Parts: sequence; structure tokens; C-alpha cells
Amino acid sequence: MTDFGMVLTAMVSPFKPDGSMDYKRAAEIANYLADNGSDGLVVHGTTGESPTLTHEEEYELYSVVKKAVGGRVKIIAGTGSNSTATSIRSTQEAEKLGVDGAMIVVPYYNKPSQEGMYQHYKAVAGSTKLPIIIYNIQGRTGVNMTADTVARLAKIKNIVGIKEASGILEQTTEIRQKTPKDFVIYSGDDDKTLEIMKRGGCGVISVASHIAGKEIKKMCEAFHAGRIDEAERINARLSPLFKVLFITTNPTPVKAALAMVGQPAGGLRLPLIEANDPEKEQIRKVLKDLKFI
Repeated sequence: MTDFGMVLTAMVSPFKPDGSMDYKRAAEIANYLADNGSDGLVVHGTTGESPTLTHEEEYELYSVVKKAVGGRVKIIAGTGSNSTATSIRSTQEAEKLGVDGAMIVVPYYNKPSQEGMYQHYKAVAGSTKLPIIIYNIQGRTGVNMTADTVARLAKIKNIVGIKEASGILEQTTEIRQKTPKDFVIYSGDDDKTLEIMKRGGCGVISVASHIAGKEIKKMCEAFHAGRIDEAERINARLSPLFKVLFITTNPTPVKAALAMVGQPAGGLRLPLIEANDPEKEQIRKVLKDLKFI
């Protein structure tokens, strides 16, 4: 079984004022996350603004984060693309750099069929020895990978799990029923983590763990130890944070929140823009109420 842990943070990509990558801050943020509940980091995912990073920046980011915290937490490279050939190249480059796994998003915009999705993942998996996590997020890709397709892919040796963010809780139940016990299921939505664990999930690939990593880790640990009431209490307490970090497009709110807790990650690259003043006030209020600032 591939053990990436219970709490993986979908890490932001920090930028300098001129919009260039800030690799020094990337290393510092990686260490901060490793110190605060993260078992692993997903680098160059959507939260890391992967659509606006060049391949050169992508590979350097893997290298910098691996060097900073590779001995302490797992490093998962977000190498997915809507081009199979591009995803293969990125995954192979990430493997050369020594990452621990790859997260591959369902191809977006071109809306492949279920068979097309299967062939995409089969081709990528066949090109690498890295363990692969499927990332299913219909809201961003335009298509949903069905539980039957996930079950087919779970038979491929190095496809080891899924980040399930379809928003369809019943689908998580079906995936659990149709896949081996060692096939891991992560929630892709902070507010659904507890429900997904109740349906057989192991944890979360989280945005909110940038702010509340230790608490989210405690929630997952409590649940798996059978302390369901404790897990419910932590989930209820953090619910306002889970909500406010998605009041506008991710990662706009979490970058604003990081600045407020003293871990600035710079601005965003267009077409994303920074949080406006009313949004910042909402975020600040929640952070104050929960005593993060």
C-alpha cells in the first residue's frame, strides 16, 4: 500500500511583486506546512495556479520543495494536463526529480469519454513508476469520472488512489465498494472530508490546511481512532473556515488568509485577481473568530 498520509496540502505557489516565482518563499511555506499538520504536499496543482506556470517553473518548484522538505513529508507532483503526451512528459520529469507520487487531473476542456479517460490514465501510468492519484473534479474539468472507470483504473498497479471532488457523495460510497481496500480515497473538498471518511476515505487533499493543518490532522486522527464525536466537533468548528476559503475562486481567498497569518505568498497571476476589500474582511473575521489571528 502506498501511504501518503491523511492530510495532504494542495500548496500555493508564491510569487514576487513582479509576478515571478518566489522559490525562497516556496521552501519556507513548505517547511511551515510540514510543521503544521501536513503529511504531504501536492505541488503545482490548481491551488498552485498550475495553468499559469511554465514547465520550467513547474520542474524547479518540484526540485525546491523536494530539497526543502522531502525528508519530512511526501511530495506529490501535479503533472496532469488535458494532453496525454504533455502529462507523460511532466510526470517523467517529476520522477527524475525524485518526487514521491503524481496527481493527475481528469483531462479538462476537451471532455473525454469514460474510455478516453481510461486510456489517458493507462498511458500515463505506463510511462512511470510513480504511484498516481486520480483527481476527479467535474466543476473544473466539465466531465465526471464514474465509479466504474475508477474501478477499472484501480486494477493498474501504480494507480493507487483518487482525490474525489465531484461533489457526489454517493459516488464515494460506490468507489469504495468497487475498489481494493488499499486504494486510497481523499476528499477534494475540505467541507466534505468527514463525510467522505465515513464512506471509506482516508483523509483530505486540503486547501484549509494552509491555515488549520494541525486541527484537520486531529480531526482525521480522531475519526480513524473511532472518536467520531471529537471529529464532528472539530469539523463543526472549522466549517466557517472551509466556507470562507471558497467565497471566490481558489486560491484567491487562501492567499489572502496566508498573508493575514504571517505567511505571505504574494499575489496571483491573471486571469485570477486578489481578494477585494469586502472579501478580505470576511476572511479576516473568520480567522479572528477561530483565533488564527
